[in-house]
Amino acid sequence: MTRLLSLLTGLILLAGCATQSIENEPKVPLGDFSLGHNVVVASKMAKGPISREATADEWIAALRKGIDTRFGRYEGEALYHLGISVEGYMLAPGGIPVLYSPKSALIIFVTVWDDELGRKLNDEPHQLTIFESTDAGSVVVGSGHSRTKEEQMDLLSYNAAKAIETWLADMHEQHGWFTDSPTFNPPTPKPETGDQ
Repeated sequence: MTRLLSLLTGLILLAGCATQSIENEPKVPLGDFSLGHNVVVASKMAKGPISREATADEWIAALRKGIDTRFGRYEGEALYHLGISVEGYMLAPGGIPVLYSPKSALIIFVTVWDDELGRKLNDEPHQLTIFESTDAGSVVVGSGHSRTKEEQMDLLSYNAAKAIETWLADMHEQHGWFTDSPTFNPPTPKPETGDQ
């Protein structure tokens, strides 16, 4: 847990760039993916040392909304369940403009379940570290001045869902997830007939 908090503290001044609307975003190739259960837990989460306070229920609601919005667009023929664990977060408070402009961050673990096969696709949870996007208002004064806690959480949840989507697309392309690839859906062996 100490390493987790140190990671958040050390990387908190970094940020990506994104908008918080998926209306004009194209879907990525995800084969036969369709979202089944969207399970988010936050019972083990750690709060960063310079963070605003957020409850487990608030994180669960924000992330479930972000996941549903992004993955509800996919209408494949098979159900896959997403399990997400919030491991750590830092919601930037108001800082000192220019000298100290903290950004928010989130660490999550993601597990994907194949409904038909009844098993996980990734044996070990996949870790993602998510950063708050900057805009003209937050880049100088810090998002603690320009955004409410709810806005920070919504933006991190949006970025988290997008990062998960990118990772799933990589797994689809590289390892055949969400298809009938023999790598993950090996054919059933034919029974021996005894005829030679």
